[in-house]
Amino acid sequence: MTGPTTRCVAVPFALLDLRTLYAVARLRQDVFVVEQACPYPDLDGRDLEDGTRHVLLQDARDDPRGLLGVARVLDDGDVWRVGRVVLAREARGRGLADHLVRTALAVCPGRDVVLDAQSPLAGWYAGFGFEVSGPEFLEDGIAHLPMRRPA
Repeated sequence: MTGPTTRCVAVPFALLDLRTLYAVARLRQDVFVVEQACPYPDLDGRDLEDGTRHVLLQDARDDPRGLLGVARVLDDGDVWRVGRVVLAREARGRGLADHLVRTALAVCPGRDVVLDAQSPLAGWYAGFGFEVSGPEFLEDGIAHLPMRRPA
């Protein structure tokens, strides 16, 4: 839970109802593909994996399925991988992304957690214990830094 008007939960793909699944795909498309102008194959098959958790930040006031943000946690065997962290435009600037990351980290027991941060957000991720773990690289024309958070 995050407050009286929002809630943040982590669920496997099998527990996503169709409206929520549509909202997740739509939000990721709206931000990553349209807003950031990065056409990429979002449907990569990893959402369906048994170990994957979808972190959903929902607006509980209007519609329990009103989606404000999402993140994805992947089980990469020796590490957990957090990715696809995104907030709807209207949810930005209110500290809500912190809830996504904290909830994602809560479902990552016993192993290091890795992510590829958009470079301007590296300092923000550092606040959760992540450290830059390699050189900057371009992904879809956007500078990223690999980061790792020790278990």
